[in-house]
Amino acid sequence: MAAKPLGEFARIARFFAPLALPGGLKLRDDVALIAGRRGEQYVLKTDAIVEAIHFFADDPPADVARKLLRVNLSDLAAKGATPVGYLLTMALPKSRGDRWLAAFSRGLAADQRKYRIGLFGGDSDATRGPMVLSLATIGRVAHGRAILRSGARPGDVVYVSGTLGDAAFGLAAIKGQLPRIGVAARRYLIRRYRLPEPRRGLGRRGTASARAAADISDGLVADLGHVCKASGVGAIVETARLPLSPAARSVVARSPRMIRAALIHGDDYELVFTAPPNAAGRVAAAARVAGVRVTAVGRIVAGRGVRVLGAKGRPLHLSRTGYRHV
Repeated sequence: MAAKPLGEFARIARFFAPLALPGGLKLRDDVALIAGRRGEQYVLKTDAIVEAIHFFADDPPADVARKLLRVNLSDLAAKGATPVGYLLTMALPKSRGDRWLAAFSRGLAADQRKYRIGLFGGDSDATRGPMVLSLATIGRVAHGRAILRSGARPGDVVYVSGTLGDAAFGLAAIKGQLPRIGVAARRYLIRRYRLPEPRRGLGRRGTASARAAADISDGLVADLGHVCKASGVGAIVETARLPLSPAARSVVARSPRMIRAALIHGDDYELVFTAPPNAAGRVAAAARVAGVRVTAVGRIVAGRGVRVLGAKGRPLHLSRTGYRHV
């Protein structure tokens, strides 16, 4: 019988962690840190999106470009870092000609202005398979102030930014799986799927109070689980506290089981972070200044893993914890 293939994180730990430089943080976080200018560190991050997995072939090219940039900026936001620049790598099928690339580059240009970041260079290649787009982003943060996954402590409050589940419902709407949803709600949810909003203002201000953080790319339970593993702690999440947009709430009202999407589906690119209870005032103030909703959804406890409590406080059993990369 053939051995079962290793999962993503087991592969990383076995084959690549032994190769990591000290700045790679033993590959237990989702960024690397290297020395920068006096009093600063550079934060390095790379992420890719793949056609038919993270976006569709008929998505507007400008939206694809902006999503590519924003999913990387979301990781910098989680560390409290300010964007500096990025490298772009593209593997393009022949069907993507100059017209598609012109629209794609306009999308990048718009978000470069919005987020004050620029292109350093990169690489372009051809592929016979689906399009693959990858960015390597560079940010900067005051030395020792990056918010890593490894700082959570028992007693910390677990916070999330924005609302959860929107991207999952947006994807379902694109696939025609939400036939009864209103037009305005459908447009809102699809936009949230296609164009996440990196919480850079909150991330920079959060360095004063947050002990640990991650962006929610694979799902709240999965990404909070990464924080717990790196920190050697457990967490409890209360489903009743999950922040939902009016559009998402309308979906859940029709099908209460859909609340699970806010727990285990990715692509929201909100922040999940922990802070001590006495930092509640500072967290609220940072959220007000950043203009971002922040909600306490649980707490850090001694132990391992993430436990989810349902609406009546009973354990909620999930068939999976989040998106798994093959």
